[in-house]
Amino acid sequence: MSNMNLPPNTVLTPDKTVQDPSNTEPQVTPATPESGRAEAEAASQQMPPDTDSGSVAHTPPVKGPRRSTVLGRVIWYIGGVISIVLAFRFVLALLRANPGNPFAHSVYTVSSPLASPFFTLFTYAPHYGASPVEISTLVAIAVYLLAAWGLVKLVTITRTPAR
Repeated sequence: MSNMNLPPNTVLTPDKTVQDPSNTEPQVTPATPESGRAEAEAASQQMPPDTDSGSVAHTPPVKGPRRSTVLGRVIWYIGGVISIVLAFRFVLALLRANPGNPFAHSVYTVSSPLASPFFTLFTYAPHYGASPVEISTLVAIAVYLLAAWGLVKLVTITRTPAR
C-alpha cells in the first residue's frame, strides 16, 4: 500500500475505500488484481441467469458426478486399456519383434485372448515375427472401442443433454 499516492488527511478503511475526513462520501480506491478477481467472482455468483438467450430454464449444477457418468468413465478406461494392449501387439507384430523377448512375449500372451476371436475373420494364421500387418488386431481395436462407446451410451441414456 505504500506505493499508492493518497492525498493528505485520507483514511483507508478495511473495505478498501478512501475517506477524506472533510468529505462524507467514500471514494473507492483502484482495485488490485486480487481484489478484482474476488469481486468478479462474487458478482458472477449473484447474477441472475440470462433469459434473453432463449434458454427455457436455468438448471442448477449437479453437486457431484452421477453414477452413470462414473460408470461411463470406468467403461472408457477399460476400453482404453484393451485398445492400448492391442495397439502394442499390432506395433510389435508390424516391427517383427522377437516373440522370445520377455516384453514381446508378455504383450502377445496378454493380448492373445482379446485378439483371437478376430483371427479367423481374415484367412491368415498369426505367425509372430513373420506377419507385417495384423489386420485382425486393428479390427479388434475398432470393435472394442465401438463396444465401449455403445455401452457408455447405453449407461448414460437417461441423462438429459447439457444446455
